[in-house]
Amino acid sequence: MAYFWFKAFHLVGVVVWFAGLFYLVRLFIYHVEANEQPEPARTILKNQYEIMEKRLLNIITTPGMIVTVAMAIALLVTNHAYLKEGWLHFKLLFVALLIGYHFYCIRVMKQLHADKCGWSSKQLRALNEAPTLLLVVIVMLAVFKNNFPTDAAAWVIFGLIILMAATIQLYARKRRLDREKEMMQEVPQQ
Repeated sequence: MAYFWFKAFHLVGVVVWFAGLFYLVRLFIYHVEANEQPEPARTILKNQYEIMEKRLLNIITTPGMIVTVAMAIALLVTNHAYLKEGWLHFKLLFVALLIGYHFYCIRVMKQLHADKCGWSSKQLRALNEAPTLLLVVIVMLAVFKNNFPTDAAAWVIFGLIILMAATIQLYARKRRLDREKEMMQEVPQQ
């Protein structure tokens, strides 16, 4: 019975952790874009984003990561036969990359707070796609285990995921270009 409790809280931890990671980098994007605002809006927005980023990281994202990892360890302790499975080794590799991403986000946040971040909002949007790709691979490994799909249907689904990510990027680019166009039209009127 303990195994199912660990598994349930592992899944809850994963959802909380990913929700935090997705929103954290979104806040970074807004934080960087706040630099384009005139004063006093710039300072007000940046101060607010700093508070939101710290709270999100400390109250949601990092605890979600800790619960995820702790419950994963508990799952492996209760069913250590999984440690011999090849799919788990790959899953743990991608989880390690995700943990690295988490700590890299902390580094970016510190740079933003010190006004030393060199990332543009466009670059941050691309960075925001990394956990999505890791999530897809990790979930597929957990579901399919050693029967990871390599047939045509799997490639179609993978292609749809890539198409979705590209569409999001193109939409963000369109919004940015539209905003720049509006700003250019407003300049002669002033």
